[in-house]
Amino acid sequence: MTLVRWSDPFREFAQLQDRLSRAFNDPYGRTGSDEGLMTSGSWVPAVDIYQDGDSELVLKAELPDMTREDIDITVEKGTLTIKGEKKFASDVKEEQFHRIERRYGAFSRSFALPETVDAAKVRAEYKNGVLTVRLPLREEAKPRQIKVDVAA
Repeated sequence: MTLVRWSDPFREFAQLQDRLSRAFNDPYGRTGSDEGLMTSGSWVPAVDIYQDGDSELVLKAELPDMTREDIDITVEKGTLTIKGEKKFASDVKEEQFHRIERRYGAFSRSFALPETVDAAKVRAEYKNGVLTVRLPLREEAKPRQIKVDVAA
């Protein structure tokens, strides 16, 4: 029996569209004019959200080449918001680039938090280009064992 890997047709379509766009650009990846070379496109960082046992939710966002000062995290009215700006490298001049594929500029992502999250205890860590936000669950939301008494 042969295993067939299921592919995502939407991802394949996006990749095909990207290849076609590149085919119609010049060899340096520029569009018809040089003004588009340094523009910052809109981008959103990739995010994973999962539950870590019964104690907390964890959100991990990929934010490469950013500093802690570039990232702003707020929790307000049941919504977690991550904002920031990925700045273009200032140590390299525009005419030195052959291709620019990474996205730069401001971003904002908001996530509705379940009522079970204790907003007062949210904490965040930024390490190796990954932002990890830990969202502890309230005590009353955590499962608990109930002892059953046997009546005689």
